[in-house]
Amino acid sequence: MIPGLASRRRFDDLSEQEVLALAISSEEDDARIYRQYAAHLRKDFPASAKIFDGMAAEEDEHRRRLIKRHTARFGEVIPLIRREHVAGFYARKPIWLARNLSLETIRGEAEAMEREAGKFYTLAAQRSTDANTRELLGDLAAAELGHERKAGELTETHLGVDEKAEEDRAAHRQFVLTWVQPGLAGLMDGSVSTLAPIFATAFATHDPHTTLLVGLAASVGAGISMGFTEAAHDDGVISGRGSPLKRGLASGIMTAIGGLGHALPYLIPDFWTATTIAFVVVFLELWAITWIQNRFMETPFLRAAFQVVLGGALVFAAGVLIGGG
Repeated sequence: MIPGLASRRRFDDLSEQEVLALAISSEEDDARIYRQYAAHLRKDFPASAKIFDGMAAEEDEHRRRLIKRHTARFGEVIPLIRREHVAGFYARKPIWLARNLSLETIRGEAEAMEREAGKFYTLAAQRSTDANTRELLGDLAAAELGHERKAGELTETHLGVDEKAEEDRAAHRQFVLTWVQPGLAGLMDGSVSTLAPIFATAFATHDPHTTLLVGLAASVGAGISMGFTEAAHDDGVISGRGSPLKRGLASGIMTAIGGLGHALPYLIPDFWTATTIAFVVVFLELWAITWIQNRFMETPFLRAAFQVVLGGALVFAAGVLIGGG
């Protein structure tokens, strides 16, 4: 017997009353999830918050209808049965517990919630051999499809073109502040700042193995330093830049990648072959930085290219001169 599953029931073994009780508890849970989404979005995305308020109200209405039906058929006492009690029943991912959910993530999760519920009830109805149970499951599937249609109506009512565009801009800005900006800073630091120690070592020793070790140490050390600095210096509460953990990961990982890009070529034993490939990688790194600045930070391409190339060239020249001397 698998631990944790011993006490779970198969959906096919549930009675009609238990299926109805399961539907009631599921509707109640979904209403609470939608209200939590609404509370999360209300400050920054009030139009979307109204949509989830309306969807929660719809879930409440379906729950009341299901309770009324249960009372008429089985009495006042509703069995306590929830999703986690039934093997094979669709589960809800607890993403609502996260503090920094993007608008698109919440919209996508809500869509998946309705789709999963509708699909499950439809398949369950198709497998049922009892006429009453089949009718009940079909009604539940229709209810979930009704939720999906209602979501569309609520979107049209509360989220017009202008409101949606405004909320999308705000979500994009949050994405840039939380992921792109720290990641770009890390990539620039890792790509540019490690040029000097790596190429100084390369031209001082002409030893690929030594250069590789220095490059690994510089890249990993810079990644750890940048990650901790980004996460520790701003908790995101006042600045609105999002989770410090996410920003720290973005900055630290991209810093390490920026340095490792032109350090790993020195795995090649031949010094000049490794150095030539490292030059090419540096060019690609600087081009990627320029593209990200232009694409996400709206920096004019030529200005971004000039800034990145100038900074990289100065650091690279310093490394070569120090190593050559």
